[in-house]
Amino acid sequence: MKRHARLLRTVVAGGASLAMTLSLAACGGSGDASDGSGTIRVLVYGDATNKVEKQLVDTFNKTSKVKAVLDTIPGADYQSKLQTIISGKQAPDVFFNWGGGSIKPYVDAGLLMPLDDFISKNPKLKSDFLPSVFNTAVVDGKPYGIPMRGTQPVLLFSNKKVLEEAGVTAPRTWDELLSAVRTLKAKGVTPIALGGGDKWPTQMWFQYVYDRVAGPELFERAVKGDKDAWASEDSKKALGMLKELVDTGAFGTNYDSVKFTDGGSPALLATGKAAFELMGSWEYSTLQDAYPDFVKSDLGYGAFPSVEGGKGDPANVAGNTNNFYSVLKSTEHPEAVAEFLKLMYSDEFVQAQLSVGNLPTTTNTPLFLDKAANPEYSKYQYDLVKKAPAFQLSWDQAFPPAATTTLHQAVQQFFNGQSDADAFIAAMQSLPAA
Repeated sequence: MKRHARLLRTVVAGGASLAMTLSLAACGGSGDASDGSGTIRVLVYGDATNKVEKQLVDTFNKTSKVKAVLDTIPGADYQSKLQTIISGKQAPDVFFNWGGGSIKPYVDAGLLMPLDDFISKNPKLKSDFLPSVFNTAVVDGKPYGIPMRGTQPVLLFSNKKVLEEAGVTAPRTWDELLSAVRTLKAKGVTPIALGGGDKWPTQMWFQYVYDRVAGPELFERAVKGDKDAWASEDSKKALGMLKELVDTGAFGTNYDSVKFTDGGSPALLATGKAAFELMGSWEYSTLQDAYPDFVKSDLGYGAFPSVEGGKGDPANVAGNTNNFYSVLKSTEHPEAVAEFLKLMYSDEFVQAQLSVGNLPTTTNTPLFLDKAANPEYSKYQYDLVKKAPAFQLSWDQAFPPAATTTLHQAVQQFFNGQSDADAFIAAMQSLPAA
């Protein structure tokens, strides 16, 4: 969820105060329209990255008669409160989202402005971003979002010291992963840390295994409402592989009582109690904050293993492609909004995002990677995303928000043995289409 509600620091930001900081002023541009003045309201997710958004608003306001005002909603409340205000007097002109299913309901309700006209007048609003990322905010063939933070691919992180002591190398294939699990378990090490108590980390395993087995097409069909996709042989094969991994003891026995959001699963990896963790790229900054010595000497990372005979390209990635700014049709200042969005591919934007640990997906990002907090790590991620034939948006972001609870429960119950493949398939078939 977002830089995810999944980031540890997001939980801290949202937990201390759930008071909404959104201004009660009506949106839409106050001021004398005859002299080109007025206001556009920009709504963002409330977390530590806000300082970059504030910086860009200040930059915009230095040259624009129409002034931008930055509003925030604390992370834990963002989705629910956005749904409450988006069609009312407090609606923003521009708002933060995750693309995909997170904006589809607003597109269907006719609230959002397709950005074709903006792009036709300024092609850089599309051409200056990596295609695999930009396309996440394309709905029904039309673009409804401009990337505005950084990409967050899911990687397989490892404790290099634990692997070395067990005589295990980072797995490149699914069979190598199973072999590593067996060896590590025999050594008394939990092979894979999993914050199952949060549910969404468990979902990451489904996303990748389904992609490697079936390719991205199966999920693309499923999220659009093709219920047969979930009952396909490829789906059943993926579920069988996941069950084998769990039954082999990959995650230990108490993973449902462990969470990422309270630092539990990262601690298992960093302290050597687990060898691997599948997690979004924000894992690095989380570990850097809590275990800097571990990050410096023993943290490893790599791509998800390939599956022999699978239809998915081993270079495919899954995770959060980026965050996006979308525009409400009701804005009274579309020209000013278009000018504001130009900042999202500027050199200033790229350098500011890299300084806080985000990885922008603009085509000029490589020019500044040497200035990132960890250039090697940032370059690895950027190349991974740039070369990916497909970038699967996290399932709980690809589906509409109404699907999240059912999806997470289905994932958790299948993993912990409370349900079988048929029950999982039935639960997924019940989800609303995006």
